[in-house]
Amino acid sequence: MKTILKLDGLNKSFGAIKVANGLSFEVREGDALGVIGPNGAGKTSMFNLITGTFAPDQGSVVFAGKDVTKHSAARRSHAGIARSFQVPQPFSGMTVFENALIAATQAAKLKGHDAEQLCLNVLEQTGLLPKANVLAGSLTLLERKRLELTRALCAKPKLLLLDEIAGGLTEAECRSLVQTIKDIHATGVTIIWIEHVVHALLAVVDRLIVIDFGCKIAEGDPQAIMNSPEVKKIYLGIEADA
Repeated sequence: MKTILKLDGLNKSFGAIKVANGLSFEVREGDALGVIGPNGAGKTSMFNLITGTFAPDQGSVVFAGKDVTKHSAARRSHAGIARSFQVPQPFSGMTVFENALIAATQAAKLKGHDAEQLCLNVLEQTGLLPKANVLAGSLTLLERKRLELTRALCAKPKLLLLDEIAGGLTEAECRSLVQTIKDIHATGVTIIWIEHVVHALLAVVDRLIVIDFGCKIAEGDPQAIMNSPEVKKIYLGIEADA
């Protein structure tokens, strides 16, 4: 499979705080890559560097064979990078369908029937079709998480970034969302998933990396990584989160 994303020596600092420190790894098309690490390790900052929200001080981001390091967040979105956020923030006064339609028209650049049909297809995929005409502000937490997925998928991503999308859910809700993410991955969408709910993550990903202080400290088979004494030491409390 082709490499869809390559981070090469990314460095990013805010004053004395270094959120990325020589960060390098590759993601192949169709991969499901999990990312773990303690709070403040630089995981979300990594997503901000991938999406173009942050510009690196050093290093490069190559997406789909093109160096996008200097590209804007909007340009990267149009190229096929989409993300969810830790705290869902839909347009509360708009319907679920209208929220999806904004992504389809603005990120995927679709119009008319094509945009509407994509939204309906994605809403069915994420389990929100029965809620299409409901105001987003009235949704439950699980439904808001599903709407985050919907909006990201309506951008027609080649690469889907999930940022702690399972956080705050009950066990049953988590299982339901994990199945949806599995189904999305099965369609061929490449996924990078940051998550503290580790059992959810391990149910989907085929490779795991660990980040601490902006550095990649481990990468490989998920079970081997989780059994690593170094990872257990750095990621103290991981069992409680799981």
